[in-house]
Amino acid sequence: MKLPDGYAARPMRLADAALIADRSAAYTTALLGFAMHSPEDVANYLRDPAIDLATDGWVVLDPNGEFAGSATAVANSDGSRVNVDILSDTALILNWLLDQAEQRAAGCAGGPAADRSGVGVRVGVVRQDVGLREVVAARGSAVDTTIHRMRIGFDGAAPAPAVPDGVVVRRGALDEPSRRAVHAVLMEAFAEQPSALPRPFEEWVASRESRSTFDWSQVTIVELDGRPVGVTECNDNFVSTDNCGYVGRLAVVPSARGLGLAKFLLRTAFATDAAAGRSGTILHVDTHNPTPAVALYTGLGMRPDLITDSWLRILNQVPGACRSEI
Repeated sequence: MKLPDGYAARPMRLADAALIADRSAAYTTALLGFAMHSPEDVANYLRDPAIDLATDGWVVLDPNGEFAGSATAVANSDGSRVNVDILSDTALILNWLLDQAEQRAAGCAGGPAADRSGVGVRVGVVRQDVGLREVVAARGSAVDTTIHRMRIGFDGAAPAPAVPDGVVVRRGALDEPSRRAVHAVLMEAFAEQPSALPRPFEEWVASRESRSTFDWSQVTIVELDGRPVGVTECNDNFVSTDNCGYVGRLAVVPSARGLGLAKFLLRTAFATDAAAGRSGTILHVDTHNPTPAVALYTGLGMRPDLITDSWLRILNQVPGACRSEI
């Protein structure tokens, strides 16, 4: 597929972050009534070491040199899935960008899992975005799972929960042993949900340290019998747009579930955010999560304020197709 006459495309650059954040805010505000991503969140995403913007991102410009669309295509750690973040209000531009993303996926996402079953191209589509939904559906994608953005608001202080009997709480992951303990908990907790596994340790650390909204002091670890069994990893992604804290990760290893640790960790995050003057706390949850996560969050007063369907298309591997048309 070619771009319309007069349109041009180029590789994405980190300097595009402010432009993309601005256009994304305008687009999602028209759909939802609020900006879906903060400027810091967009910049963090483009700065992530997993992305090579020269090959994994595209910006389309109209004949006047104005922004007409953008997309990134980023593989997960085992190469089985490529996550596409895409923005345009024009079906032809969306299709061209998806062509680039699929070519990149077919040639660059090779890994053991992909070799067995092909490469999955995943596109998140908010329920209100009829145009993008029609485009991905027409290309043969189908809904694979649904992500709810959950939110709780505070009317005054949120009381800190009592520490469960026998539990030791450690705030911060300021050294390598602590960070390795957090990573190990995440690996064990999400072993039954491979798509949610963290990256290898060094890559995981590098990704966190690339984010302007994250600090290792925002990690909380709970231990039982001297062993780390649960963690929360919080950040400030939604402070500038929503004045809300964000729980990026909440994990409890299977052997320690049913003891109230997840509730304790979440209530601790609420209390921390309220004490910092935040108006609420936000997190995302995959509704196909094998644990009863949705029930946990709703039981503590969180409610979905945004629903995103994850559309998946499986591609056969195409050796040598790792190239861009621009």
